[in-house]
Amino acid sequence: MHPTFYALTFALAASSLPAAAQSATPPASCPAVLQHQFPRLQDEAPQNLCQYAGRVVLVVNTASYCGFAGQFEGLEALYAKQKDKGLVVLGFPSNDFAQEAKTSKEIADFCYNTYGVKFPMMGKSVVSSAGKNAFYAQLVKATGQEPRWNFYKYLIDRKGQVVDSYNSMTGPDSPKLLAAIDKALAQKP
Repeated sequence: MHPTFYALTFALAASSLPAAAQSATPPASCPAVLQHQFPRLQDEAPQNLCQYAGRVVLVVNTASYCGFAGQFEGLEALYAKQKDKGLVVLGFPSNDFAQEAKTSKEIADFCYNTYGVKFPMMGKSVVSSAGKNAFYAQLVKATGQEPRWNFYKYLIDRKGQVVDSYNSMTGPDSPKLLAAIDKALAQKP
């Protein structure tokens, strides 16, 4: 697919969001862990994570040139299969481990053209060490686990509670991860 198609697909998806989901002010029902805003990878449009309140959120730090990049395919399949049940996969590209492309366009093109990624991807940011973004700081505080490599995962339930973290070796088809997602999806928002 042409990169313009990719950008247009994401722009159309964003334009179909309710106005409250696109605004910078979090709704009163937004859990504290989701009260953050990031630029969308494809076009740098601001994305308020509160738009995912009431959903189960799987957060993954990604890197295009990592040996675990094949997990993109499994993450996309998981997202496609479970999104109508309330799951969202959020990708956070990072060069913390020196394996990410330089520009957002390169990252977006790689993710879409190589693995067909359609799940939401945020702009490149720091997810580990002293300079990590505030969202990741909350995830680390809640679990006591900092990403030690790319494709580290955090699961947030429908109530905005950080359920657990999973190392890079835990793939998107891991029985342990899938069981935790199913349990979280069974909760009422």
